[in-house]
Amino acid sequence: MEQERLNRIAQWVFDTRPILGRFHLWLEDVEETRSTGDAGEEAFVGKSLSRSFVMAAAVTALGTKLFGRFGEGQGADKSSLNRVKKDADAVSAYVMSEALWYLTRRLPENHAVMVCLGEGLMPKGGETPEMGSNPLLGFGRVYARPEVAKFLEQRVHRLINDPEYAWDDFWQESQTAGISIWGAAIDTLENTSRFAKGATTGPMTVLHLYDQPLVVSTPYEGYFGNLILPREVVDHAVETSVLLNYHTPREIVMDVIRATYPDIPPERIHVWTLGGSSRRARLGKLWAQWQGLGAHVVEDGWRLPGGGEIFNDSGTYAPMFSVGLHEDDAGQRHLLLCDGYAASAEAIQAAGLDPVLDVHTSLCLFSSVFRLPCEQERSAMRLDPESSSFAGDLTALAGGELDAETVELYRDSIQVARDAGLPVDKPFLRVDDFFPRKRWRGLTLDGFIQPDPYSGAIGVEDMGEGTYRVAVRASHSDGLQVVTLTLRLEEPLAESRLVFSPLLDRFYAGQDFRSRAVKVSDSGRLRNELQTLCSGGLEYLDDNRIRLHLDWIDDAVLSDRKKQLVRDALGWYKQHHPIWFSWLEIAD
Repeated sequence: MEQERLNRIAQWVFDTRPILGRFHLWLEDVEETRSTGDAGEEAFVGKSLSRSFVMAAAVTALGTKLFGRFGEGQGADKSSLNRVKKDADAVSAYVMSEALWYLTRRLPENHAVMVCLGEGLMPKGGETPEMGSNPLLGFGRVYARPEVAKFLEQRVHRLINDPEYAWDDFWQESQTAGISIWGAAIDTLENTSRFAKGATTGPMTVLHLYDQPLVVSTPYEGYFGNLILPREVVDHAVETSVLLNYHTPREIVMDVIRATYPDIPPERIHVWTLGGSSRRARLGKLWAQWQGLGAHVVEDGWRLPGGGEIFNDSGTYAPMFSVGLHEDDAGQRHLLLCDGYAASAEAIQAAGLDPVLDVHTSLCLFSSVFRLPCEQERSAMRLDPESSSFAGDLTALAGGELDAETVELYRDSIQVARDAGLPVDKPFLRVDDFFPRKRWRGLTLDGFIQPDPYSGAIGVEDMGEGTYRVAVRASHSDGLQVVTLTLRLEEPLAESRLVFSPLLDRFYAGQDFRSRAVKVSDSGRLRNELQTLCSGGLEYLDDNRIRLHLDWIDDAVLSDRKKQLVRDALGWYKQHHPIWFSWLEIAD
């Protein structure tokens, strides 16, 4: 047994050495626990790369917990809390990006990983606009060997900027060039607010990888209505000629559930949905429908039978793993389902778990405007924003007058979804609609920063003397596995903070960029940091160049002092290393 353990560690070290080396980590131990099937062994990426992606999720979770200012927003005012959240997102996004860069050096020569959906473009302050965009890994980020990356990045820029160049053109050119693109949907820090406030459960790193890119043609972050049921319920509906999707009246959904599980009364049917006053306008009627049918709408702090204490202020992804049957201490069966809505990245990630968890997710496109209930919201997104009757149609749908600002917000939300290539004309969607081949394979990775109340997985555990245990859940269509990695920092904590920090943050903390030894790799690192930490201030030019507009970046993202530091540092690099930084322009 000891020799098996040592062999397992040696194999993991061999497969993940680029990431371990980049972050100055020593792998002490590896524990693998399979829940179902043979997960992590035969995923489409292969055994070796699968381990590297697991390590990427683990290192992101570890770095975020240690250096993301965990809990420093507890009791803070709104502005200070937002600053902590920004910093946490920045650390998690940077670590994940670096891990992906290093592990994808080992991709086959004609392969690339392309980020298709990422969370961070929209504010996270309770769906209000006071924060602006967040650090993220969003649409169009490409990780591949240099020539492949340049080929794809040029075409991604055309997708964003050239209205005559459509997603089908991008896909066709990539196929003709013989390039295999693995799509990714990433949320490097799920439950950011809970992380910043030091919550005991919830924060996690989510990386979903697919064997093809998602059909999304511009940066997009919005919302989807989602109804998630056990597949057994949907199969029973099919047998009785009932169509279950997001539009199905909930009384019909309840009838099918009762027919499928006649021993489960309505009060033991638990509906997980987002809560809170900010969601009442959108979800209030849905809550009332389920409660009127006798079901239990899960409240914050409710304990799942056989599980942990659940929260519903955020986190629409993790409950997916608990959809289905549960048994209480008295031997009575309960059913948990999910209903309501989720942010776009979370919704697609969760729906991609359908074949793994044997559940069924029906999606419906929502706007980013929290004015209409979900019953009207799903119809509003199918209106034509260019029609002369749009304002009247939307007002009629709302059943009352809407101010001009609200009308324009809806018009813009629909147009953004159309520009991104989302199927706005379909009344309901399946995750298959987002893949060009319709048939797809996926590898999902969840790195637990704090314990997960749905699965019981541990969060990052401090074992003392710079050693930590990190759990990662890996799953694909053939099974699910939890890998627990024991990692030791090779440097003291203060030095490790620098290892896990962007160069710009290190300069901001006091390191002198003028006296530091400059490497050619600094050019790529700083380009990566700009794309991750202040994507809202970048203008992409011809010849793979970028123009940085610091005045486009909200002060909540970069303070004036930090903007000046960025300007000084990048200006110094351009002056003293003009060839290495020929890709960069700094707007006045």
